[in-house]
Amino acid sequence: MTSSSKKKEEVHLANGAVKLSTWSKVFNSNAVWEEKDEFLDVIYWFRQIIAVVLGVIWGIAPLKGFLGIAIFCIINAGLLYVYFSSFQQVDEEEYGGTWELTKEGFMTSFALFLVVWIIFYTALHYD
Repeated sequence: MTSSSKKKEEVHLANGAVKLSTWSKVFNSNAVWEEKDEFLDVIYWFRQIIAVVLGVIWGIAPLKGFLGIAIFCIINAGLLYVYFSSFQQVDEEEYGGTWELTKEGFMTSFALFLVVWIIFYTALHYD
């Protein structure tokens, strides 16, 4: 790793401590999130990644109807819940409760999931 890329990941604070980048904290268990919005952004973008991946899978495996939507909602909410409660172990009350973290960015990820699912399904299975 070059010194310039290392500088991007670590920011030295005035007291000599090192502040890790957001990407470094995403994959570290029990990371300390100084800013509330930083963790909420991670939750938001994690949901978008899940939506694209599941949309592609649902489109390739010709899943249809309510079953596909229900399974998406369960997987999306379940993965995020496990991430913030077990892996990161954040205090949910600091972010407005479990429900606030669970619904953070859900509707945009749902819309993205539907678009990707429809595009892949139509491209591969429409006659």
